[in-house]
Amino acid sequence: MMVVGLTGGIGSGKTTVAGFFKKLDIPVYIADEAGKRLMANSLKIREEIISIFGESSYSGNTPQRKFIASKVFSDERLLDKLNRIIHPAVEEDFKLWLQRQNTAYVIYEAAILFEKGGYKKCDLNILVTAPLELRIKRLQKRDNSSRDEIQQRMDNQWSDEKKSQLADFIINNEDLADTKLQVEHIHFEILKAGKNS
Repeated sequence: MMVVGLTGGIGSGKTTVAGFFKKLDIPVYIADEAGKRLMANSLKIREEIISIFGESSYSGNTPQRKFIASKVFSDERLLDKLNRIIHPAVEEDFKLWLQRQNTAYVIYEAAILFEKGGYKKCDLNILVTAPLELRIKRLQKRDNSSRDEIQQRMDNQWSDEKKSQLADFIINNEDLADTKLQVEHIHFEILKAGKNS
C-alpha cells in the first residue's frame, strides 16, 4: 500500500483537498488532528508538555493550544521541543492506523511534511498551493487571526517554491470545481503508479 504525502502552506486548503480524496474512498490521516487527540488523551504527552510549558498549558485534560502556540511561535527552541514530543507519537499512531487500512494508497496530510523530512517516508507527495492574498483572507475568516499573526505562522513554513521542488504533484487550489478535477486526475495517476511499481 502506497503512502501519499499531502501538504501545503497554511491557508492553502489542504483540508479541502483531503476531503476530495475521502470522497474517492481514499483513507486520509490528518497529522494535526492526531496530534491534538494525542495531546488530549496521552498522560505521558501531557506530563512532558507541562514540564516544558508549565501548568498553564493544560486545563484538566484539555491542552491550552492558544497558550502553547503563543510560546512556540516566537521561540524556535520551544517549538523544537514540542515537535520532539508530538511527532514521534503521531508517527507511531499513524503506523497503527495504516495497519487497519486496505486500499491501493492512503493520504498522510501534514503541515510541515517537507520541513521535517517526513516526505521521505512517503511514496509520492502532493503540494497544495494558493495565492498569498487568498490564503490570508481564508485564515482571517477561519481563525479571526490578524495579518501579523498569519505572517508569523507563514514564516515558520517553507515557501511554495522550495516545497514544489520536492513535490510529485502540485494542486493549485483557487477554484473548488477545478481543484476537484485536479484531485481526480492525480488519483488516477497514483493508481497507475501503484500498478507499475
